[in-house]
Amino acid sequence: MALINTNPTGTAAWKKLREHFAFMENVSMCDMFSNDPDRVQKFHIIWGDFLLDYSKNRINSETLDLLLALAEEINLKDAIQKYFFGDKINATENRAALHTALRTSQKSLLVDGKNVIREIESVQGKIKLFTESVISGSRKGFTGKAFTDIVNIGIGGSDLGPDMAVEALQFYKNHLNLHFISNIDGDHVAESIKKLNPETTLFIVVSKTFTTQETISNATILKKWFLQSGEKEDVAKHFVAVSTNIKEVTQFGIASDNIFPMWDWVGGRFSMWSAVGLSIALSVGYENFEKLLDGAQQMDAHFENAPFEDNISVILALLSVWYNNFFGCETEAVIPYSQYLKKLAPYLQQAVMESNGKRVDRDGNPVNYQTGNIIWGEPGSNAQHAFFQLIHQGTKLIPCDFIGFIEPLHGNKAHHDKLMSNFFAQTEALLLGKREEDVIAEGVQNEFLIPFKEFKGNKPTNTLLIHKLTPETLGSLIAMYEHKIFVQGVIWNIFSFDQFGVEYGKQLANTILDEINTGNSKPHDSSTEFLLKFYSDIKTEKPQI
Repeated sequence: MALINTNPTGTAAWKKLREHFAFMENVSMCDMFSNDPDRVQKFHIIWGDFLLDYSKNRINSETLDLLLALAEEINLKDAIQKYFFGDKINATENRAALHTALRTSQKSLLVDGKNVIREIESVQGKIKLFTESVISGSRKGFTGKAFTDIVNIGIGGSDLGPDMAVEALQFYKNHLNLHFISNIDGDHVAESIKKLNPETTLFIVVSKTFTTQETISNATILKKWFLQSGEKEDVAKHFVAVSTNIKEVTQFGIASDNIFPMWDWVGGRFSMWSAVGLSIALSVGYENFEKLLDGAQQMDAHFENAPFEDNISVILALLSVWYNNFFGCETEAVIPYSQYLKKLAPYLQQAVMESNGKRVDRDGNPVNYQTGNIIWGEPGSNAQHAFFQLIHQGTKLIPCDFIGFIEPLHGNKAHHDKLMSNFFAQTEALLLGKREEDVIAEGVQNEFLIPFKEFKGNKPTNTLLIHKLTPETLGSLIAMYEHKIFVQGVIWNIFSFDQFGVEYGKQLANTILDEINTGNSKPHDSSTEFLLKFYSDIKTEKPQI
């Protein structure tokens, strides 16, 4: 069954929120803290190893009540049930969005009348056996040597999720070296090859259709490089595929036993939990990959069952809607205070912006309100020396998620305390700001300098404090953001699981590539024609402007 379509701006809750915003727009969070000693108790959630403190937001109890009423009015409960039970909520592609099934504890889940749990367990068993054979060294390359390097060849969801997770779980990695090649940039491929030995390198080609231009082009180049040392029959020992197109995969030279299937009810940007995560399992071992799935499953259960007022993903989504649609905040920053999570923001950029960057509602009508958010960020404390100036004293209001860990992985507690002192200080500084009298009290006597040293403060932040970065907590963290994305899409009455905007540019690229290769020019806008001619002339050393 499809989702219930409701234009959020026509709901009673939205109208009340608009009226309420007029009062809250310039409210002082510091005043609200002063006037309510129980504010933090009202606006925090503790779940497992997670503490979400959202008290440093421009909300009060009425705001929260109205946002929760909006969730009820747009039938979020119904949507969540359909999300978890395999209804075809991805209506534009006539399929379910069921990545949660990849980590479920259920024994039966029907999609088109078939129990997909059996298929999932079968693939997971295959991943387990394969990764254990590579890690142990029992599976060898064409010269009888054990593998030392793994190259994941994919793009988008076939790259960003696994790359992020492998980086995040470096503390748990084994002896294998992981490499990720995604961009259709020959220079990048050439640089990557310098680090590899064909005798000990295993390649994972990740492409659902096995026709993605970037992925197949890169896989073909690497195959040619490999064949400079190995024979054609050796390709089967060094290349595996995650795909549904068995015909194309076998024609490439990959053995049918080395094909890991995918399902059309798993979207690319939510696919790291499937065989797309093979590189993760190879990097940290299957046991830790299972823990990653378990952590996500625990967050799934929380999201599915917790009341909205105690539901981390729901609260984060409602706050995001509050800032995006009422304050007009177009961006959100994600600041993890862990270098291990340096690839979290790029991962979330695809997850959020590809999912909710939509301009028509689920009825196909143009929306008259803002959808998606621009997501960006960098680990702290590096970020403090980069873009925090704009957040503190710039003209834009930028809500921020701060993510920190209580326990360091390597045990250097003194170092970690310094990191976390910055973590806590930045959210406090964004809240408090610095007034003129504070600047004077610091000894600044030159009146000219005073306005340059003032901070308005009152900048909203969410603080997510997690006990420790483990495979389980990483799984929970990623699932938390997945569900936040889903809730936003439901509220905005859009389809979050298609990405037709991505495909249009690819279609044009294929046409232009043919022109570049054949020299047969086709009509374009004058700018594109000028650029293509300049590119062609420079390549042939005949510049004509």
